[in-house]
Amino acid sequence: MSIAKPLPHDAARLHVTGQARYVDDIPPPRDALHLAFGLSEIAHGKITKLDLGKVRAAPGVVAVLTAADLPGANDVSPSAHDEPLLAEGTVHYVGQPLFLVIAQTHLAARKAARLATVTYDEHPAILTIDEAMAANSRFEDGPRVYEKGDSATAIKDAPNTIEGSMEIGGQEHFYLEGQAALALPLEGDDVLVHSSTQHPTEIQHKVAEALNVPMHAVRVEVRRMGGGFGGKESQGNALAVSCAVAARLTQRPCKMRYDRDDDMIITGKRHDFRITYRAGFDDDGLLRGVEFVHYARCGWAQDLSLPVADRAMLHADNAYHLPHARIESHRLKTNTQSATAFRGFGGPQGMVGIERVMDHIAHHLGYDPVEVRQRNFYTASQQISETTKPQTTPYGQAVDDFVLHEITETLLAQSDYAARRKAVAAWNAQNPVLKKGIAYTPVKFGISFTLTHLNQAGALVHVYQDGSIHLNHGGTEMGQGLFQKVAQVAAASFGVDVEAVKITATDTGKVPNTSATAASSGSDLNGMAVQAACDTIRERIAEHLAQTHQTDPRRVYFENGKVFVGDDEMTFAAAAQSAYQARVSLSTTGFYKTPDLAWDRLKGQGRPFFYFAYGAAVTEVVIDTLTGENRMLRADILHDAGTSLNPALDIGQVEGGFVQGAGWLTTEELIWDAKGRLRTHAPSTYKIPACSDRPDIFNVSLWSEGRNREDTIYRSKAVGEPPFMLGISGFMALSDAVAACGDAYPALDAPATPECVFNAVNRGRTS
Repeated sequence: MSIAKPLPHDAARLHVTGQARYVDDIPPPRDALHLAFGLSEIAHGKITKLDLGKVRAAPGVVAVLTAADLPGANDVSPSAHDEPLLAEGTVHYVGQPLFLVIAQTHLAARKAARLATVTYDEHPAILTIDEAMAANSRFEDGPRVYEKGDSATAIKDAPNTIEGSMEIGGQEHFYLEGQAALALPLEGDDVLVHSSTQHPTEIQHKVAEALNVPMHAVRVEVRRMGGGFGGKESQGNALAVSCAVAARLTQRPCKMRYDRDDDMIITGKRHDFRITYRAGFDDDGLLRGVEFVHYARCGWAQDLSLPVADRAMLHADNAYHLPHARIESHRLKTNTQSATAFRGFGGPQGMVGIERVMDHIAHHLGYDPVEVRQRNFYTASQQISETTKPQTTPYGQAVDDFVLHEITETLLAQSDYAARRKAVAAWNAQNPVLKKGIAYTPVKFGISFTLTHLNQAGALVHVYQDGSIHLNHGGTEMGQGLFQKVAQVAAASFGVDVEAVKITATDTGKVPNTSATAASSGSDLNGMAVQAACDTIRERIAEHLAQTHQTDPRRVYFENGKVFVGDDEMTFAAAAQSAYQARVSLSTTGFYKTPDLAWDRLKGQGRPFFYFAYGAAVTEVVIDTLTGENRMLRADILHDAGTSLNPALDIGQVEGGFVQGAGWLTTEELIWDAKGRLRTHAPSTYKIPACSDRPDIFNVSLWSEGRNREDTIYRSKAVGEPPFMLGISGFMALSDAVAACGDAYPALDAPATPECVFNAVNRGRTS
């Protein structure tokens, strides 16, 4: 059986040999044209003059388009129709597209785009959280509040209280393959779009709007992306729409790809947050009540900010039962890039807030932070009975699958946490310059789209008469191994080797109305849809063979590339040939929708998640107190992937997620100047973690007891986003190291860059 085998990524050989084809690798026809945007140079104002004479006269330029030249809707927003493809008189951030250049070459288009003469009536720009709050610049009339119990009274009556505030920076996606699209005009005003997108159906929808055609006139194909991380959920709309509009106008293929600097300047990032908190707790560290205020800087357009901010609120509890809680969220509009989806989709920001509270409580009481966390855990799943009901989240969902008690005890033993904490303390007592820190943090992450109707998927499966299997589904491959996992599901259904299964490009002409490959739901949704289709075909073959062999269909089973019919056997290929010759249909669709979901986002009540994914990490760091420079020395991770579909791929996701999460909180700093210009817009100024930044000792394993209690595909659990938040342990370890430099709580902001660590050390020493 192919399930649970650690098989390599299906395209691994293609990746390392350079044969894997991305959008920019598709050979364009000889007459293809290339596109580039002319960009705003101010953060906010009115365009009083737009002189494009030099642009149109530049070598190689075929046409130049402004908003007035567009044939249909001038909108590329995924939500509120507030994001024009090309500015309509007003500009809202530095880097906003003003006009579109269509030229013979990529270089000619980029050079010409810089020749425009633009005159502005510049307006004051709102750039920061404080400026947005002062101007009441927001995307909803007021803050959204989720509440449970009476937090104010619980905090007032608690024996101990703490309060604080922290800044949490944004994050650039820095996918290896930048944004790219290619549109080919077809007969009858149809268009084929190749796009590097996580959401082919949204591309189809926005292109159809822009061309004033039905969605059936637009076909979108995605073979693979070179990384996405949420940055290709909505940010690819502008390129695809531009290419389609230009292809319609010129009747020639049109291609667009961002230069890395343009990519970083134009596209949205992870939302940066400010979180303030108040908490009341007893002398054992048990929370009585907690209050959070989230300030999310959303940028100039709504994009996906409302559900991102919602999910931050939904994960403000992380792994901890909050008997009395109030979570208030402000979604602030600023003259910066429109913040967008990023791995975790707001969940990481919410989790950092409660982890800061747990750390602060432990420091206040002088306890080991692990003890405080364990005392506040939700009730363990095995302790739930008719008399012991499951505890509920602040939004009312019962937590009846909580396994972090067992995971934590196993991880603490495997990582030798207790002895290492003593060793860290001994080191710090002897070393005045280099200080070590160690920290444990858990993860409880809800799995499902919070927009309920997105929790659906379709698939199309063909079995050919030679026994080979071809399938399509609605998910997209961005390096995470989704295609391989789904191929394993199909292979298991028919009892054949995974090599017999071919998955081709995601295609809106084959599987319609797809949801984005996001919310960690790719395997859950598409795996179940494929299994449904395969089961239908297998049952048809079984019924045919049972009839021809005069036996019960229940005596027909598929295993090891063969089909057993009572006491007889044949190859799967022979069975397929027999069914074909008997005119049995060997093609069908499959469909799946996640059950048991109910969510009212306005009330903040319901069951938005099908289940929770769990994991935990212990990380050890060292800091140089004279410079703030630091290194991760060791990380130990134990993650629950349920019954893993592919342990090798899942461990890879855990490793990568941890490093990316640690990078967000330690090295990846986004800086805008006073004019709203992004100054960290290239690899030279924005530091993602390199291979050398990973811990020298990096122990990652999947929890051997893992099994999803819900009826997911082979009882597996999602593993795309949850491991990202394991990186919080690295941030808390830095805080632990800084705490060794003085009595005051370190109160680190994120990212904890060397400068941030250095300043915190000095605050601790002078307190």
